Formats: sequence, C-alpha cells, structure tokens
Amino acid sequence: MLLWQFSTSHYCRKARLALGYKKIPYQVENLTPGAHVLKVKPKTGLSTLPVLFPQEPGQPEVVADSTEILHYLETYRHEPPLIPEDLGERNMAWLLEDWLDESIGIASRFVYYDFRSGEGKELDPSFSSQLVISIVRFQSGINAASVQRAQKRLETAMEILSPWRTQPTLVGNSLTVADITAAALLSPLGLIPEYRQSYPWVFEQIQVIHEICGEKLPLNFIK
Repeated sequence: MLLWQFSTSHYCRKARLALGYKKIPYQVENLTPGAHVLKVKPKTGLSTLPVLFPQEPGQPEVVADSTEILHYLETYRHEPPLIPEDLGERNMAWLLEDWLDESIGIASRFVYYDFRSGEGKELDPSFSSQLVISIVRFQSGINAASVQRAQKRLETAMEILSPWRTQPTLVGNSLTVADITAAALLSPLGLIPEYRQSYPWVFEQIQVIHEICGEKLPLNFIK
C-alpha cells in the first residue's frame, strides 16, 4: 500500500499506527504542504492528508481521511481487531475516536505550534522550520485566545482518558481505534515538558502503543 502524508502530521501518524498494528506493509510518499492540494484534490475531492492507496486488485483505488482509513483497514484485515465485538464497547471506541479526531487533535496542534514558536523554538530554530510554523499558525488561527481554549480542552481530555492510568486500553481489553487515535493525536505534546511532567501516564501509554505498532516516536519526544 502507498500512504500519502505530511511527515510531521499527527493525523498521518494515526494511519501509520493502524497500518503497523495490522502488520500491513506500506510505503510513504511525503507531500509538500500547500502544493499537495494539486495532487490530492483530483484524487479525493479533498485537500487533506493522509490518503491511502491500497494498490491491490479488488480494493478501492483510494481511501481518504484518517478515520476512513481505520474503517477500511478493519475490513481489509480484521486481525488483530481495532473494533470491539461488544456493541457498547464498539460505540464507545468510535465515540472517543470521533471526539479525539474532531476536537482534541486540533487542540493538540494549537498548543504544540504555540510552544514551537516560543520556548520550544530551540528544538529547531532554523528559518525553514520557523517559517512553516508561522504559516501553520496563521492558517489555523493560532493566537493567545485560541491556545487558551485548546489548553482547556486538553485538561478535559486528560480527565476523560484517565482509564490509561490503571489499564493499557481505553475501552475493553485490547487496543481499539480510541487508543490508536489518542496515541497519535496527543503525541506532539510529548515534546512539551509541562505536559510530560503533569501527565506521565499518558506518555507512557503513547510510548507503549508506538512500540506495539512498530512506529517511531516523534523526534525529541521526551521519554
């Protein structure tokens, strides 16, 4: 399979974790932000990544969006499952996945890029890195007010994800789409000492899930 991605996107990381957990071989093609639209939109009608190309007879030509990729991979290779058999647990797993995807992933992005433009600038102070960060901040509307709202969302998220304090999974007895999504979309916060020190159990679980899925942690992730 071929995965079109941004190398630093935590939504693309979500797709890679799922592919790794299912032990499905794949290759990646890193696209250039902005210019990627010229390639992606004609294929999917969207302007977002990740995009997966199964490249096998009888399979869809293209699967766009990280959530749709999770749905597809579960039908392509059921074992090991990422969706619980129990209906209540299944609904809860997808509910958490959707909330993480639509709210917490965005909050994580806002807080991360705010950090990288300030005290975290030393992680990569190069002109090219800071230019990308400035563009993302402008395009996403990242400012003091939006960052404050994002921080409050993340405080709530840590409370909702509290099952990770005492057990390795958020729903049921095995990894689900909820764990994969949380591990991917919260991973940028592992570069921020404040979060790593306040919620060590979150980042311990993120590290374990990356190991299970055979995915490298983000560069400079605080272990």
